[in-house]
Amino acid sequence: MSRDEVIVRFEEVSFDFGINKPILDEVSFSIRRGAKLTIMGQNGAGKSTLFKMITGEIVPEFGQIHIGRGVTIAIARQVIPRDELDLTVREFFEKCFSKKVYDIDPRIDNILEVVNLHAPHDKIIRTFSGGQQARLLLASALIQDPDVLLLDEPTNNLDKAGIAHLTDFIKSYKKTCLVISHDADFLNSFTDGVLYLDIYTRKVEQYVGNYFNLLADISARIEKENRKNAQLAKEIQENKDKANFFANKGGQMRMVAKRMREKAAEMEEAKVDVRKEDKTIRSFIIPHQPEFLGEILHINSFGTMDPKNHKIKTHKVNIILKRNQHLLLKGPNGIGKSTLLEVLASKHNDGAVISEGVRVGYYRQDFSTLNFEDTVYQSLMSVMAEPIEETMRSAASGFLINGEMMKTKIGSLSEGQKGLVAFARLMLQKPGLLILDEPTNHINFRHLPVIAEALNKYQGAMIIVSHVPEFLEKIRIDEILDLEK
Repeated sequence: MSRDEVIVRFEEVSFDFGINKPILDEVSFSIRRGAKLTIMGQNGAGKSTLFKMITGEIVPEFGQIHIGRGVTIAIARQVIPRDELDLTVREFFEKCFSKKVYDIDPRIDNILEVVNLHAPHDKIIRTFSGGQQARLLLASALIQDPDVLLLDEPTNNLDKAGIAHLTDFIKSYKKTCLVISHDADFLNSFTDGVLYLDIYTRKVEQYVGNYFNLLADISARIEKENRKNAQLAKEIQENKDKANFFANKGGQMRMVAKRMREKAAEMEEAKVDVRKEDKTIRSFIIPHQPEFLGEILHINSFGTMDPKNHKIKTHKVNIILKRNQHLLLKGPNGIGKSTLLEVLASKHNDGAVISEGVRVGYYRQDFSTLNFEDTVYQSLMSVMAEPIEETMRSAASGFLINGEMMKTKIGSLSEGQKGLVAFARLMLQKPGLLILDEPTNHINFRHLPVIAEALNKYQGAMIIVSHVPEFLEKIRIDEILDLEK
């Protein structure tokens, strides 16, 4: 089998998600055996849709997708489907195969070793942390030993050790691997090509090299297009000036003027559409409850989980958060960070007290605070103390939420779009306590500096969990609670 063999080919593929939602327009590209490619593009551009087409879950409306004879494909999805959360580990892996696998238990042990996770086979999936679920998703694809491995946002929820482990694995992986990710440093460590989904043209552009090579190519192309247009604009104006001059002379000169105008019109048509760049969300501020001057949250104790024996240990602390104080929760995957945030947000934690009347804004990594049956319009209006539509639409537009998206159900959005809706809700909710669990997950990296700036300026009390050091460096942290120590 040759490494140059094309094993996946898109031939003028078009796909729409209903009326007014075009995703791909006559897209053509090919993937060779052994390639390690990155899929990039703005939130909602159709990256996950592209994966679903490769797996056959979605069929294109026009064009053809050719998969090499006998080529097997497996996907590590972004999130575990809700209807699989109550499965045991064994049942979860059994679903990866169309036929019964009799040696499933040793296979599970081997693959969990690869993703560096200790997990009893009868443990329920929903009891795992976000980072552990990310490892299970990766393992569910690897256990199938596919020719083409599709990884959809595989670094989400992973701690530093998990990302390092995953990076080493992909570098040494001998088969074809396609990765969707917004983590530029992670991608640049192994990528040899980029498939870029342009949300404006709905085309897929193919680039050689990593993300930095892509940026350099795009910048050079935009500069060249702008130069060409500037030269044409100069020549057009010269022809128009000459046409006006000759037109005033009358007689035969009017024919010359007509030809000059025709030439100017031809040059207008020769102008190229300059490639548009991804839009970035507008700078925003999350308002807080100014009436709370004293204690907003008091944590007396918390529990941690031993990742190996899965036993809970209780620890005594004395942490008080007042207005304009930011707390960072640290610790490896599976120790209990998300669990602590969840019980704090529910206000049912014996080890912590939230002052009466404090509004809690909770950003969950799995977006389960959002009602997936609500439209975006309903979701945003529901969190406002005074539901004023004009205020809501103004806030939403800053998060690239347009009129068409307003009518869309939350469950039909991409994960990145759900994240932007979640931030818009926090802005409209005006919380006194902000609880953020991995707020960088799924979000286009262009938006992250804007979000970091908003969190840095937030004047209420805030608790945050994030495994992205570059993001945390931009946010003022007043206190750190390391659950491991």
